[in-house]
Amino acid sequence: MNLRVPFQAPSASVVRRELRNWLESKGFEGETVDDARVVVSELVGNSVRHAAPLPVNDIAVSWALEGSDLVISVSDGGGTTSPQVVSTERSAISGRGLSIVEALVDRWWVDSDRGQTTVHVRIPLQG
Repeated sequence: MNLRVPFQAPSASVVRRELRNWLESKGFEGETVDDARVVVSELVGNSVRHAAPLPVNDIAVSWALEGSDLVISVSDGGGTTSPQVVSTERSAISGRGLSIVEALVDRWWVDSDRGQTTVHVRIPLQG
């Protein structure tokens, strides 16, 4: 599945809904769907907060099944830093996004090419 969504925070809810519908159509439910929705929401939110849009003021989001894993990719125009897990104070109200992602996925990685940054995640699924 491939989506292009506006470079704005409310796009996370659109992506969450589309991912849920797609996963449920493939027979997945419960915690599996919930975890995937949290992950994609964090990735889209991080793009809007920390990066620039793609040239047409949007974000590209895609996902597919690869064997028994879900692979999600979120592409934006990149930022001044590369996505990374950061340490935060317990009282901090932000900064935990990639820590949450890291806890829910098998692995994640970043590709940067010609002004575009893509964060990929691999999530093991149970039916």
